Amino acid sequence: QVQLVESGGGLVQAGGSLRISCVFSLRPFTNYHMGWFRQAPGKEREFVAGINWSGASTKYADSVQGRFTISRDNAEKTLWLQMNSLKPEDTAVYSCAADLFPRNFYPTANANEWDYWGQGTQVTVSS
Repeated sequence: QVQLVESGGGLVQAGGSLRISCVFSLRPFTNYHMGWFRQAPGKEREFVAGINWSGASTKYADSVQGRFTISRDNAEKTLWLQMNSLKPEDTAVYSCAADLFPRNFYPTANANEWDYWGQGTQVTVSS
């Protein structure tokens, strides 16, 4: 059964912090990458951050590097995105995703290579 469920979104002021979560169930797959993407109104979906199975490899979009941190706990089947120093341009629907057949050690920013997606959680940053 494959399931990805996000939570933790909300409204926050610019400069604030927020942590969003994704509980995943991806049996019978193993060794998959997990990631976060976001989509703002009128814009294309964009890669935010990715993490490999062990957590040893992470990748971030330039726009969030140094402000966001991705992490995962495979035993708890949970993925997190800690977002600090939030900006109004971070406002979007954030979705977690799973790359079940990763081609590389490092997560990919190419959305077409990700296999499953959650419904998303809204993050709104006010100025």
